[in-house]
Amino acid sequence: MTRPLRADISLSAIAHNYALAKRTAPKSKVFAVVKANAYGHGLTRVARVLKDADGFATLELDSAIQLRKLGIESPILMLEGFFGEKEINVFANYNLTTSIRDLEAAKQLADADIQAPLDVFLKFNTGMNRLGLSGPMSGFAVELAANHKNFGKVTLMTHFATADGVEGVAWQMKRFDEIVKSAKPSLAKKGFTQSVANSAALLRFQKTHLDWVRPGILLYGSSPLADRTAEEIGLKPVMTLRSEVIGVQTLEKGDVVGYGATFMAQKKMRVGIVACGYADGYPRHAPGTNEHGTPVIVSGKRTRTIGRVSMDMLAVDLTDIPHAKVGAPVCLWGEGLPADEVATAAGTVAYELFCGIAPRVPVVEVE
Repeated sequence: MTRPLRADISLSAIAHNYALAKRTAPKSKVFAVVKANAYGHGLTRVARVLKDADGFATLELDSAIQLRKLGIESPILMLEGFFGEKEINVFANYNLTTSIRDLEAAKQLADADIQAPLDVFLKFNTGMNRLGLSGPMSGFAVELAANHKNFGKVTLMTHFATADGVEGVAWQMKRFDEIVKSAKPSLAKKGFTQSVANSAALLRFQKTHLDWVRPGILLYGSSPLADRTAEEIGLKPVMTLRSEVIGVQTLEKGDVVGYGATFMAQKKMRVGIVACGYADGYPRHAPGTNEHGTPVIVSGKRTRTIGRVSMDMLAVDLTDIPHAKVGAPVCLWGEGLPADEVATAAGTVAYELFCGIAPRVPVVEVE
């Protein structure tokens, strides 16, 4: 018999969440961000559902090529650009849009021997302090983009650090607006578009919608906001991680559970052993102590993990679910149990849960 663990991927939820992004920014075009194998949901699967999307954004070159081979003709934005001069011709061959993250990249594109120009997103550092043009090199890059034959359509771009926080985006938008004002004279003849909004900004700040928005995590049914749940936003969970109880133990007061004996029974209780562990992508650091557990649903009823997550199994409290026995269905996150809630309990984010699903976990497509 096959191990009962599986990840259900809802195709209709993917379409629903993209449509929500489109409704939220009706005057903007919407990139579907599909980096990291579509946040663990499967690149080809998501691309098939969103084949009519305005565009796709990724950073792995093989993923972009795969999208083209699947028949995607819309723009594909490479979020971190090319890595070395040799990739520029590949970008040109597959008509990929490149991010320009520093002056060196702009110079490499200008020096490249390509038959057709590349559309570019000039990425400006407005405070995130990861990648991006800043200082005098910003003006040099703008001049190249405006005047060199290897530069096609130009979009000015930045990325927000605190779109989901109390600081908001005003401080970065002020810097970005100054950059746009400075670039306008050089780009007046050629023209340009703008792109700044990630998932959180898309939902919170209408002024950030501009020409292109770049939702990532919201496409997969997770909330990018601490004060609004996915359900309140109107998102639907795409991934539901399901398993079953494969063993039941009865504990007496003082008995312990799992490696390290991190949980000790304070009374007689029933414990269910679930076929899922950290080798499957469930976070090993998810708490299961006497003081703190991680939420889980067994036979439709909410309970919690107990003990330390092991490689292939974890334990759950069945004391208040007397009808649960071997074979009882378990939802680890997804439909009925938001991944955001599980991630919060485990001290991480839903992004990590989704991206961490191991190859050995079977994936089942559902409508």
